[in-house]
Amino acid sequence: MRQARVWTAVTAVVVGLALLASAGGCAPKPESAQPVPGEEQLLLTIATGGASGPYDVIGGALAKVYQTKLGYHTAVRSSDGSVENVRLLESGKADLAFAMSDVASFALGGLESFQSSGPVARMKSVAGLYLNYVQIVTKKDRNIHSVYDLKGKRVGVGAPNSGVEVNARMILNEHGITYNDLRPEYLSYSEAIEQLKTNAIDAAFVTSGLPNTAVLALESTDEVQIVPIFPEHIEKLTKRFAFFEKAQLPPGVYQNEKAIPTVAIRNILLVRSDLPNEQVYRLTKAFFENLDALQHAHEAAKQIDRLKAGENLVVPLHPGAALYYAELARAKEPQP
Repeated sequence: MRQARVWTAVTAVVVGLALLASAGGCAPKPESAQPVPGEEQLLLTIATGGASGPYDVIGGALAKVYQTKLGYHTAVRSSDGSVENVRLLESGKADLAFAMSDVASFALGGLESFQSSGPVARMKSVAGLYLNYVQIVTKKDRNIHSVYDLKGKRVGVGAPNSGVEVNARMILNEHGITYNDLRPEYLSYSEAIEQLKTNAIDAAFVTSGLPNTAVLALESTDEVQIVPIFPEHIEKLTKRFAFFEKAQLPPGVYQNEKAIPTVAIRNILLVRSDLPNEQVYRLTKAFFENLDALQHAHEAAKQIDRLKAGENLVVPLHPGAALYYAELARAKEPQP
């Protein structure tokens, strides 16, 4: 597993002493120990994603907010994405995590990547975030103009245990294509873009907020093309799966002069369900009171709407987060 990147400036000894104090004088818990249900976590681990993705950038900014505004020790744990993040929450190895709605929905139902392990019960929502746009990235000289053209090609389908890989299979299946029809490569954003650059692969699924920094980097050296998903397939996907939304990549987000039709999936900030209500309330409040810091870190965070962030989520809200949204709603009501 990748080593967590600790944002706090204190030494490991100080963190150990803080954990010792929180345990009432008992010996510090080893890293592999399970957190005590209902106990406030002084060290918050946030599971994010690949180094070039919005999860990692926004997660790093959020870690700084929780450190500087609330006094927590924080660590950012890079990962392969949504599936791994949900499993980190379930195992108690992360306290908060970013995930896509499709993966979270499958986790609750014990479907797709969670069939063998069964339904996940140890997670709740903090907030609905921004949309992740399905971006099928290729180079203009690859002669790929539709999803059907991926047949027989070398295609980056996302890192193992990532939400990208889950929805890549779903998009392909909607077009009657399986991995047997192409040469799948299980690559992160940065790995996929690097292999596109060297022509080791022909196309890559990059499902993320806009713009994706790895795709922007490819644009600096090559002519990039985003493969559209045609309207008839978008219609079928959105009817079949509630977490898919009709979407477009706006003109000029990359080298595209016109809007490109695709589907999008909302991201969710998840939290361990057994964290105390009061702590999750403070975490939720600090998230929104410092939203400008997250928006400064990455453009995608500008899509986050605090008035709608608690609505229509595939994972129920943590009671502590629900308390924050209830207070927010009361504050918006007309005063007598």
